[in-house]
Amino acid sequence: MNAREIAVYALIDILEQQLYNNLTLKKIFNENKEITVQDRAFITELVNGTLRNIIYIDYVINSFSNTKTKKMKPLILNILRISVYQIMFMDKIPVSAVCNEAVKFTKKKKFNGLSGFVNGVLRNIARNIDNIQLPDEQKEPIKFLATKFSYNEWTINKWIKQFGYDKTKNICEANILSPKVSICVNTNKIDKNTLKDMLTKEGMLVEDGVISNNSLYITKTKNIADSKAFKNGYFHIMDESSMLLVETLDPKENETIIDICSAPGGKSFYCSYLMKNKGQIFSRDIHPHKIELMQDTIKRLYIKNIKLELKDGTKFYEKDQEIADRLIIDAPCSGFGIVRKKPDIKYSKTEDDIKELVNIQREILKASYKYVKKGGILLYSTCTLFEEENIENVKWFCENYGFELCNINTSLNIENKEKGYITILPNMFNTDGFFIAKLKRVN
Repeated sequence: MNAREIAVYALIDILEQQLYNNLTLKKIFNENKEITVQDRAFITELVNGTLRNIIYIDYVINSFSNTKTKKMKPLILNILRISVYQIMFMDKIPVSAVCNEAVKFTKKKKFNGLSGFVNGVLRNIARNIDNIQLPDEQKEPIKFLATKFSYNEWTINKWIKQFGYDKTKNICEANILSPKVSICVNTNKIDKNTLKDMLTKEGMLVEDGVISNNSLYITKTKNIADSKAFKNGYFHIMDESSMLLVETLDPKENETIIDICSAPGGKSFYCSYLMKNKGQIFSRDIHPHKIELMQDTIKRLYIKNIKLELKDGTKFYEKDQEIADRLIIDAPCSGFGIVRKKPDIKYSKTEDDIKELVNIQREILKASYKYVKKGGILLYSTCTLFEEENIENVKWFCENYGFELCNINTSLNIENKEKGYITILPNMFNTDGFFIAKLKRVN
């Protein structure tokens, strides 16, 4: 199979079986080592780009096809989807090449009778690319944003109520961009400038982070796991929003930290760097396979002060009462701040899912707060943007469990930091969307 064919079958698996996009692609690449670096990048762009824009793409197909998407065979529909994505969002690929590859694939799969249909729809779209009629932005603003940026309307409606129309549009525009790879420098082993030089010599394009002094952005990476700097444990992959979480926590040498929902471990690893491998970090997760993956990373990073524990965040372990100077609860959430990386979230999550998640988040808060010493700090965060998972949970918790919000000390110009909580929107720094609240135990 060529790259486009692999992308089509990956899309079918993700959409028909409701699989995670990142795990599906990882499985494909692990099972097909012969796929070149260039084709891996192309397949990833086709799959994730199509997923980010799939409602819009289907809208365009339906605008130029007499047979609507709901009545199409999955294979034909997804051939059209990745082809429309290339025509509309990948300027360097000639329309003729896109159409020819789509027709060849259709014939190869014995759908000869539909090859003319596929060719006709794609060429019709290409001819009319500048004349696509979206819902009227003034008359139907929710429908316009939901169509243009591929969201369910309930998501757009909630965001407009929270942020207003303009901010919501900015969020949507940022979320259709491909994310850069952000890494966290292991300052226990190397300084940032030395690592920059090393990665540059390995052929990568390296830029300084925007939020954190310990962050770098890398592109032209090929396979990161093959990098000598990676193998030597000089960095781990971590978004800058998550790095800001750890810097807000402000861990100190020789303190005791508990990271309740720690996988894949980036927050604990960064805490270890800032603590200079001193003190104790208890990194917990409920999934054994995630604990194993973190153990491998701890060895690679030469971390000495993390103890991994297979524990359930919704349960209280009495022996750990009041042992923590600082506690991290990066709670399981709906994930609407990371749709650039996991675009399937936009279609797979429902409002009922959010209600269930709020219950889980509150169960974790109720079970975990007693681990914090009197006067200690609890850091609550999510990678979503909905108020009920964020500030509403924090207010409920403070009213019932003897904690109060305290100032977030950052030079970043972000609303509410003096009140003790911040919401990082994806358009602010081109990072993941994130919510962070800093609380002190007073009773």
